Amino acid sequence: MMETKKKRGVPEGLWLRCPSCQSTLFRKAVDRLMGVCPECSHHFNVSAKERIRQVLDEGTFEEWDANVMPTDPLGFADKKSYAERLVAEQQRTGLSDAAITGCGMIRARRVAFGVTDSAFIMGSMGSVVGERLTRLVERATQQQLPLIIVSGSGGGARMHEGILSLMQMAKVSAALARYDRAGGLFISVLTNPTMGGVAASFAALGDLVFAEPRALIGFAGPRTIKATIRIELPEGFQTSEFLLEHGYVDRIVPRDKLKSEIARAIDYCGK
Repeated sequence: MMETKKKRGVPEGLWLRCPSCQSTLFRKAVDRLMGVCPECSHHFNVSAKERIRQVLDEGTFEEWDANVMPTDPLGFADKKSYAERLVAEQQRTGLSDAAITGCGMIRARRVAFGVTDSAFIMGSMGSVVGERLTRLVERATQQQLPLIIVSGSGGGARMHEGILSLMQMAKVSAALARYDRAGGLFISVLTNPTMGGVAASFAALGDLVFAEPRALIGFAGPRTIKATIRIELPEGFQTSEFLLEHGYVDRIVPRDKLKSEIARAIDYCGK
């Protein structure tokens, strides 16, 4: 009697569905395009580490302040304690907190570079995020480096740290003011999502503000605003395209062009 061969299943994660056009996509094809849908050009979220690989020259990134680690100063707890949540997020994402900072090269131009990751508690700004970004800005000032921060934060200030979290908005903004007085060039790159305290502080303070196509950018979300003021919002409200039209961003840059656009801007500004 012949044995019946078991059917081989499709390996998990081989395919994914585009949330914009609903096409079923081969993951490797999307990865080759830097996380962009080949059918409709939807920009998928990418991790902070992947963003570093995409923007900086290979092998040039040197991480700064990785030893600055989060704690639970308020003993905060909701469904579980903040200390437990931090450990769970670190294990799940491979990140110690929602920001990675350091220096590297973009087309052979040395820059100070920071990126926030929405995978870690929605990229919210806790004490460590604020401290790492502030130190990044201060080093960029001391070393006279162009400063690039790529924002991917849907969480605003991190409620688990209370006022210690909220004060980071002012702290990073103050460091950027000193950097500006020293003649530095800050290029802020807004990705989907850039919301809350991040959008209301350092992400909006760039000398040049670039945004990825169709990114959600704003303070409160559209549903929250609509429920509060009870009026119909304009079409495309809080998208990159709407904000470009109204002067909030300077340029919409597709992901595969971002590295070249940053290098061009650095040269144009003489930095």
